[in-house]
Amino acid sequence: MTAQPIDSQVLKRHLQIKFTKRKFQLETSSRRKTSSKYIYTYIILVPSMLRGFGSFLTVLAFGGLLNSELTGVLDDCFCDVESIDIFNNFKIYPRIKKLTERDYFRYYRVNLKRPCPFWPDDGHCSIKDCHVEPCPESKVPVGIKSGNYNKYSQASNSLSDVSECEQAKELGAINSTLSNQSKEAFADWARHDDAQDHFCELDDETSPDAEYVDLLLNPERYTGYKGPSAWRVWNSIYEENCFKPRSVYRPLNPLAPSRGDDDGEGFYKWLEGLCLEKRVFYRLISGLHSSINIHLCAEYLLDESWSHTVWGPNIHEFRQRFDTAETKAEGTRRLKNLYFLYLIELRALYKVAPYFERAIVSLYTGNVPEDGETKDLLLQIFNEIKAFPMHFDEKSMFAGHKMEAKTLKEEFRLHFKNISRIMDCVGCSKCRLWGKLQTQGLGTALKILFSEKEIQKLPEHSPSKGFQLTRQEIVALMNAFSRLSTSIYQLHNFRQMLEQQR
Repeated sequence: MTAQPIDSQVLKRHLQIKFTKRKFQLETSSRRKTSSKYIYTYIILVPSMLRGFGSFLTVLAFGGLLNSELTGVLDDCFCDVESIDIFNNFKIYPRIKKLTERDYFRYYRVNLKRPCPFWPDDGHCSIKDCHVEPCPESKVPVGIKSGNYNKYSQASNSLSDVSECEQAKELGAINSTLSNQSKEAFADWARHDDAQDHFCELDDETSPDAEYVDLLLNPERYTGYKGPSAWRVWNSIYEENCFKPRSVYRPLNPLAPSRGDDDGEGFYKWLEGLCLEKRVFYRLISGLHSSINIHLCAEYLLDESWSHTVWGPNIHEFRQRFDTAETKAEGTRRLKNLYFLYLIELRALYKVAPYFERAIVSLYTGNVPEDGETKDLLLQIFNEIKAFPMHFDEKSMFAGHKMEAKTLKEEFRLHFKNISRIMDCVGCSKCRLWGKLQTQGLGTALKILFSEKEIQKLPEHSPSKGFQLTRQEIVALMNAFSRLSTSIYQLHNFRQMLEQQR
């Protein structure tokens, strides 16, 4: 018997989901003290006519997936796994899935031909499922490929045209008095200033190697790309960019020397001793890795013949990566890091909502009716996110001595930017596509979290100069969060299948 997906359209007509406040006793791992904290959890009110769904809902929120260890409050924040499950699977997943199917969000411009900057290129994978089919420009909506997607309405553009022309004249007059060398220096400074907020190495969309990709026609799934080439990418990310000394060994690292019966306790003692910011960094990367692995397990090539291919969940593959016994309890930690990453990106969307709520912002493709519907759907998602009360508090990060915090923040940014460059070393084109998109999405989320003051100063009726998002960043942000939402939804399906095998 196979797991059935949640039919949210049927259930939401009968279920009422609300928050209730409850007191939770939390033992903090750092101080070993028990403190009283208030958190929220969901209560599902099931009318008597739907009591038959009781067992279904129990599996949804409390299914005993990993010896019941994937439950309760997450580290470094006051939010529990069960509340995220229900909030995501009923409130967010159905909407974010529809949003990413819209034209504005399905076409992503990316350069998959950039050389690996760190080691000789292995060459691209020859497996057919690694191939990415670029989208012919004739298929791309005119408003996207013309470059008029910078989100501002026609009325606002007409108002700003005059001032932009005046600025251009003034800039031209100034530039006419400068030497070519000085002009080039000013351009370099401008590029440097613009890059200060970026946590990712962005592709040059004007490059002749950049192509539009239809994400719906190139879904993330298991391609067969594995082994030393894939291990080297993740090893470089963890070993060289997660603030870890080489004397500390990650558990289950296939490229590390044998540690005998070491169960990873040395690694986690080291991790607990880190400051919050560096610990968060590791958990973000681990959560991203876990999310990608869930996608590969959920969309696995199960059968192939000359007439058809069958893709679906591979429970054996899932067990190998996440089962408590097979991973020496590492799987549960990995999945909790996925939930933590979900909260980080959820918080970024909460913070950036005012940017999109302005009337001046439109998700422009050239199809005015559809563009309006797309923005309405996006605002619905923001409204759901605002109602969620268990957000991560980013103010606890970089809150120490001003100069030390500034140095740490820059180190945090540069480490993540380096990881985005490593994505150009992935040998499988489809894996590279989704790796680049998801790291750029997380990088955009981090940019948002650390731009709160600029977002608060956004003008209502004119373009912002203090904070801006490109279309590439917007598409990556929403698709990356959609991938996390899908992972948590698919995790529910794996829970059901594991329950049925008991």
